[in-house]
Amino acid sequence: MMLNAYRSIRQDWLSNVRGDVLAGIVVALALIPEAIAFSIIAGVDPKVGLYASFCIAAVSAFVGGRPGMISAATGAMALLMITLVREHGLQYLLAATVLTGVLQVLAGAFRLGGLMRFVSRSVVIGFVNALAILIFLAQLPELTNVGWQVYALAAAGLGLIYLFPYISKTIPSPLVCIIALTGFTILFGVDVRTVGDMGALPDSLPIFLIPDIPLNLQTLMIIFPYSATLAVVGLLESMMTATIVDDLTDTPSDKNRECVGQGVANVSAGFLGGMAGCAMIGQSVINIKSGGRGRLSTLVAGVVLLLMVVFLGEWVARIPMAALVAVMIMVAIGTFSWESVANLHKNPKSSSVVMVSTVVVVVFTHNLALGVGVGVLLSALFFAYKISKILYVGSSLSEDGVTRRYEVVGQVFFSSADKFIASFDLKEAVEKVEIDVSRAHFWDITAVGALDKVILKFRREGTDVEIFGMNKASETMVDRFAVHDKPDAVERLMAH
Repeated sequence: MMLNAYRSIRQDWLSNVRGDVLAGIVVALALIPEAIAFSIIAGVDPKVGLYASFCIAAVSAFVGGRPGMISAATGAMALLMITLVREHGLQYLLAATVLTGVLQVLAGAFRLGGLMRFVSRSVVIGFVNALAILIFLAQLPELTNVGWQVYALAAAGLGLIYLFPYISKTIPSPLVCIIALTGFTILFGVDVRTVGDMGALPDSLPIFLIPDIPLNLQTLMIIFPYSATLAVVGLLESMMTATIVDDLTDTPSDKNRECVGQGVANVSAGFLGGMAGCAMIGQSVINIKSGGRGRLSTLVAGVVLLLMVVFLGEWVARIPMAALVAVMIMVAIGTFSWESVANLHKNPKSSSVVMVSTVVVVVFTHNLALGVGVGVLLSALFFAYKISKILYVGSSLSEDGVTRRYEVVGQVFFSSADKFIASFDLKEAVEKVEIDVSRAHFWDITAVGALDKVILKFRREGTDVEIFGMNKASETMVDRFAVHDKPDAVERLMAH
């Protein structure tokens, strides 16, 4: 036991020290402008987003279920806070953040992370493509109505990002891009928008505080709807991002532990003056592509972020936004699944419809939960339709013409119940009907109702009916909900 724990710690923390440290520094630099921007979206001071990003990244590094994944303040969460901040203020937001974390811990305790297995591959690809598009669109304001210097710097940054690895892979190319462009603009006095133009950076470390709000039922009624929504959206984005990082690294993650980890991180953020956050696909991809793999990269990202904004704020403020735009465009290009577009005509039409629908809904509503919900719903409907089509009911008549034998093969449920009923000749003049269901399964009360309908209609015509071969699960469902073997229920049914 101790040996396995040691190996796990070594693998998560010490197996890739240089790569994790360098990748963490790159991520920290990319987190700063986003944390400030998300604070502005939510209507709070920039330090609220920066403190949140530090705290959530640092805490999730220890308690999260996906090594190498970056969690911090996010735009999806910030959008949900606007009304709460405007109507009730920062203290209620901090309280809502703590409650969000508590709800997420409970979700992990009840093992709701396992629900990710119901999200199809098409939905995941659609989610990834939509986020890549949103990441790219988020950079457009920095490239609109600006001077040629910005375009030149962004182009130079992309050149460094994609060409520097041919020279050396020792240092992550995004880090080279940020350092080189910052040095160039300072050295030659290039007048472009910088990180400092987005808002004032904090000049002190965060301190523990308890939200200054009344602890009563009225307060709970105010913050609970926001916290519940934040918890769901945060977990959904985190679970999807964890799945993507799993694929990028070919390693598994513990989704239920990630739920708990996100919750603990948000509780901590709320008590340190930060807003609620979750996993970030853009920064997670930056981390992976920069060489980060272990928990150390996430911890370095959070700690370096705080140290830079507090102690090196004067230098951080001079980083040109064009450098960070180049990094995020690289993320958008690398995140988008170009293969999925090329395979649109090759994949099953239902899979393509699910993927495209997820992309369209997320991009046009900026609501990740809604987009994934639509994708999951469509996947379920297409699956139900396909399964209902493989139901087969064959029949044969005995040589004496007295007994008709039906053999049911497939799944009987709400989508195939009508087909099941239509497969029987309920008016045929035979003395006995045998229904072999040994190769069938009855899934729900609609299926049981269909079986009742067939049996009762045969009996009404004076035909004796025998069912045999039913498996235990179907038998339990039928015994509990069927009425054909309950005389009182049959009489009531006939009366209606």
